[in-house]
Amino acid sequence: MVARAQSSDSEICILVDADVVLLPETVTLLSNFSRIDRDWLLISMARNNSKFPNLFYLLTVHSSHKFHKLQEIPADNWAADSGDRGLIMAWNNPRNPLLEGVLPSFLYGRGAYSSWMAHEVLSSEMRLMFDASKLALGLYPEDFSAKRGSSDSGTLLDGSWEYGVNRHLAAVYGSYCYRSLRRHHSPMLYEVVKHSEDYLLRKVEEPTFSNFVIGKEHIVHAEGDSLRKKESICLPGHLLNYSSENPDAAGVPYSLGMLLQFVADQNRSVVLGVAGASYRDMLMSWVCRLRHLGVTNFVVCALDQETYEFSILQGLPVFRDPLPPKNVSFDDCHFGTQCFKRVTKVKSRIVLEILRMGYNVLLSDVDIYWFHNPLQFLHSLGPATFAAQTDEYNETGPINLPRRLNSGFYYARSDHATITAMEMVVKHATKSNSSEQPSFFDILCGKEGVNRLGDDRCLEPRTNLTIMFLNRDLFPNGAYRGLWERRDVRSACKELGCFVIHNNWVNGRKKKLLRQMASGLWDYDPGSRMCLHSWLMQVASE
Repeated sequence: MVARAQSSDSEICILVDADVVLLPETVTLLSNFSRIDRDWLLISMARNNSKFPNLFYLLTVHSSHKFHKLQEIPADNWAADSGDRGLIMAWNNPRNPLLEGVLPSFLYGRGAYSSWMAHEVLSSEMRLMFDASKLALGLYPEDFSAKRGSSDSGTLLDGSWEYGVNRHLAAVYGSYCYRSLRRHHSPMLYEVVKHSEDYLLRKVEEPTFSNFVIGKEHIVHAEGDSLRKKESICLPGHLLNYSSENPDAAGVPYSLGMLLQFVADQNRSVVLGVAGASYRDMLMSWVCRLRHLGVTNFVVCALDQETYEFSILQGLPVFRDPLPPKNVSFDDCHFGTQCFKRVTKVKSRIVLEILRMGYNVLLSDVDIYWFHNPLQFLHSLGPATFAAQTDEYNETGPINLPRRLNSGFYYARSDHATITAMEMVVKHATKSNSSEQPSFFDILCGKEGVNRLGDDRCLEPRTNLTIMFLNRDLFPNGAYRGLWERRDVRSACKELGCFVIHNNWVNGRKKKLLRQMASGLWDYDPGSRMCLHSWLMQVASE
């Protein structure tokens, strides 16, 4: 939103939550401020109308007399929200920079990003800063905080992992705790007060904005010719309380167990994606598609630090694999390579860990395009059932032939039979020189398929686990019916009723990318780092 505002032709931009009702005082104030020939930014806190239940009714009456009476209510009598969402921000000359640094990719609705920006503007000393909190510029409904799952104190904190990510980003990109050596004076802040029909400006001698500081900073101190780093905590009171009460949710990185608690759906099911740096763009296209479908119960396992940090900045619920594979090639990690074999064994190990924690897992490779959310269908198959995609490409005949179980898309329930079977698969794959995929078939369906039942199932005898090979019309692989070679892949899959389609049976990262992009089944723009659906919506709105 800030980026869009900065590219607009408006003389003044206002950033405010949609639930806040701006009062006529706002227009009057900004009309006066428009005559200032300097760059400026003005902040104010919206007020809670709980003490005035007829407030919204008065606003609907188109009478200047009623509005005048409304404005006479002393601002000090109104309760201001101590969180971030009620903050009103307005600034002129939007094409000019707001602050010296970079605005992080904060996660919307997860706290303290507007406050962070106000603090950074004050620190950067590039604009005059005005605090109009003593004026009643806006109001919000009584249940404003309740809708966000806030605490009784009114702070907009819901214990989510995203809030911790915002704090982490604020610390990495923030500069307020660090005073540049070139600065010899404190930032200048002016308070805006009302006197009769005029506005008065009063300089605030020691602007601290302590309520706006979030996150940790690393302050660099000079000691002779050397530099040392000292960690300083810059937190407002309500964030300190939040940290002490919820230590597990206070920082980054998050453990796998914590993420699962936050994202799992009502059936305790999660979608797992695994990716390294070479598949970063494909990971984001996969994530964008899931977000477009409203799938929020996913987690990402990063195979390397680069992918982990990138995922954090993109707002993904990500964790770092504690035992990542070695020497992951950027361009040469396709089917059959040693790199591929090492990477695939990560997936079954992580799935087993999640199952042991009591969560069901839908493992989906990031080169799988989702048309619809298949979780409800897969969960309906019942307990002690392991559902997996088949790699069989012949259009007739059995689909559970030897080595045709695809370990890139399967749904595993957290029950005793599945966990025991997965333990056997992981153990077998650890000792194998192949990828994990043959281990799935050899363990679950037996050598040469001795445990096969009919044309589309197996029964693992020691655990009594049923292995179901999924219908290829609903879950086609990359070689089935030549779907990827169709002129309109989306329409062809729609006719079949596909839930997903796998971009496999093609070797090489570049070939996968070209095939998927050319088909139109691509949802991410690496240049803008935006989901294409969001980008198209933005273009349409402009």
